[in-house]
Amino acid sequence: MAGLEQIEDQHLIVGFDTSDDAAVYQISPEICLIHTLDFFPPLVDDPYEFGQIAAANALSDIYAMGGRPVSALNIVCLPPDLDRASAKAILAGGNDKVLEAGINITGGHSLEDKEPKYGLSVTGVVHPDELILNQGARAGDVLVLTKPLGSGVLASVAKVGLLSDPMYKALVANMTLLNRRACEISKRYGISAGTDITGFGLIGHTLELAEASDKTIVINAHSVPLLPEALTWAQEGFIPAGAYRNRDFVGGKCRTDENVSRALEDLFYDPQTSGGLLLAVATDKADNFVQELIAAGLTAGIIGQVTEFSDCRIRVIY
Repeated sequence: MAGLEQIEDQHLIVGFDTSDDAAVYQISPEICLIHTLDFFPPLVDDPYEFGQIAAANALSDIYAMGGRPVSALNIVCLPPDLDRASAKAILAGGNDKVLEAGINITGGHSLEDKEPKYGLSVTGVVHPDELILNQGARAGDVLVLTKPLGSGVLASVAKVGLLSDPMYKALVANMTLLNRRACEISKRYGISAGTDITGFGLIGHTLELAEASDKTIVINAHSVPLLPEALTWAQEGFIPAGAYRNRDFVGGKCRTDENVSRALEDLFYDPQTSGGLLLAVATDKADNFVQELIAAGLTAGIIGQVTEFSDCRIRVIY
């Protein structure tokens, strides 16, 4: 969209210029609308699980902005030879996840395509004072991540049939887990900035937050929560192509200590599907925030600090 003409609109709080998670339009002093959409081809073979994962991923952008979803529309592409039961299972998976979010699917659009694709267009609401942007992180804040990394690596392992059944179930559970509870808890802790970790991986989305906030972010490599077996499989070379594209995208804006292993660093570039929230919070509130997230059943941890800008946007330390 670079170079395309835009209309000036004082009510458009967030567009695409800061690479934030969703568009935000203020309609009254107390209500902002959040607009997002996301859809993609299957990451798993089971059509119902695919529908759940795609829906959770689309809903995540609303939660990343501090909002509450209010309605959703299906976006679905179906091959002409796909059996009706599988098509219905995809939509059922998405619908069940939307119901879990407390809203309804109110319509949508379908197309015939050679490969199935599914997702949602979601509208949410948020009070302007509770809006979370990817800008505004303060020097001295710490960063909290609310889900473990590694879904891209483990999905690659699953595609070739090497992932154990218990680990596959853990992977699906991670990708279908809504960020709703993490968002709700975060409202009590004065979050200064945030985003969710999806296709650009931890480093890519952290870079967006660092640049939008004009800060440097230091990531403590061994504090980052990982899915079980993710590091082992990364050491075996199961790195998705998207991780290499993410590394190229970041370029020289990230510096990593030499004693951080390449496999661990690869996981920080690993493209995530329906990943966790990355939230900047004051240091004196962080421990209580993480404890409450863990008490709610989430795998959360403090993974880094925000500092004034130095010689690079991101530094990964051992």
